[in-house]
Amino acid sequence: MIELLTANTPNGKKISIMLEEIKFEYKVTKINIYKDEQFKPEFIKISPFKKIPVIIDHENNKSLFESGAILIYLGERSEKFYNKEERTTINQWLMGQMAYVGPLLGQHHQFHHYNPGKSKFGEQRYFKIAKQIYKDLDERLSEAKFLAGENYTIADIATFPWIARHEWHDIGLKKFINLKRWYEEIAKRDAVQKGYDLLKNGELIPNP
Repeated sequence: MIELLTANTPNGKKISIMLEEIKFEYKVTKINIYKDEQFKPEFIKISPFKKIPVIIDHENNKSLFESGAILIYLGERSEKFYNKEERTTINQWLMGQMAYVGPLLGQHHQFHHYNPGKSKFGEQRYFKIAKQIYKDLDERLSEAKFLAGENYTIADIATFPWIARHEWHDIGLKKFINLKRWYEEIAKRDAVQKGYDLLKNGELIPNP
């Protein structure tokens, strides 16, 4: 059984979606990042950067931190959504999400959604970058069905929850035809809908 220690964030949803997709038994242990539970000594032991999510694979007595590493581990263990022949391409788009899409959309959230009016420079900078991210993804998806090619992979699973916050971005997902097509196709998947509702409180995927 997999224990997922997380908060209800895009990085947390990556893992719950993956666990639903591969049909592994799991339970969610909520980490309240607003009450600094991620700084407790017992959590730091398994997450040295004090970040969620973390999984504990109780069957193999192993814990992992960093969402990208977790997705790779689950992909290898389940032999799903991480095809050996496609791994070089999958890894590139996964690392792109980890290093570019997630962190910079996260900064856009901080300046534009959580703290508007506090830094004109920050708002303008990250709004511009967020729009470029949408353009980059849309361009890629004009030539491929999914991010790594014709198959749905962990690269898509990693990226989807960040684009699911499109209402926060105020960019307009509908303006990006290929990205919108990709988003709608993934949003229809039963496992994605179940995993997106990480805390099982009826949370729905936002419409484009």
